[in-house]
Amino acid sequence: MTNEVAQLNVLISGGFAGAYERLLPEFKRTSGIRVTTRSGASQGAGPQTIAAQLACGVPADVVILSREGLSELIAAQRIAAGTDVDLARVPLGVAVRAGTPKPDVSTVDAFKRVLLRAKAVAVPGSTSGIWLMTDLFPRLGIAEKIGVKVAPRGSDATAILAAGDVDLAVLPVSEIMTGVGVDFAGSIAPEMQFVQVFSVAVVAGSGEIEGSKRLIEYLASAHASEAIRHSGMEPLVASA
Repeated sequence: MTNEVAQLNVLISGGFAGAYERLLPEFKRTSGIRVTTRSGASQGAGPQTIAAQLACGVPADVVILSREGLSELIAAQRIAAGTDVDLARVPLGVAVRAGTPKPDVSTVDAFKRVLLRAKAVAVPGSTSGIWLMTDLFPRLGIAEKIGVKVAPRGSDATAILAAGDVDLAVLPVSEIMTGVGVDFAGSIAPEMQFVQVFSVAVVAGSGEIEGSKRLIEYLASAHASEAIRHSGMEPLVASA
């Protein structure tokens, strides 16, 4: 009797996607495990969220998303107990269209000035955008003074920026680094920063527990640190 090759289904949000895409080929080559990857938002409304896709029966053995989104899945009993691991953290940054001047966003006042000058600003409809819309922009007193376009995902926010529909986008630095047609202007000031943690876990009911755990161990290994750093994130694993 021949052993069947393990087949994993992964649902991943955009924040960790850059590092994941660098790491996946070697994992597949060294493990012999086949992996099918689908994307979804960590949080928010609509059918594109990871929670909504799981609820609709989209096959998934492993999820990779913001800790906030994962906490919601754990509360909904969608995650196999004790399998969650934090992989990396990433600050928020500002993106501009490729080739345009990069504004100073390094202080609170500079960031406010840049936002107030912009005709429109894009944010993701997921974890970081929810925080910007409900916390930071109101706290800065600019929520009613700026035009904000909420895009479903970080990749959508960079796409409408590249197309010229907005002047700026504010989102995790790792999603700016993988955006097409955009440049990284800088991280926002520490005193108003929201550092997201991206985490991984096995989905409850997965039939590929061992393969899923192998993928998690690989993503959380010291070997993965370089790819994580290259994508604009700080690894939360032992240094290589």
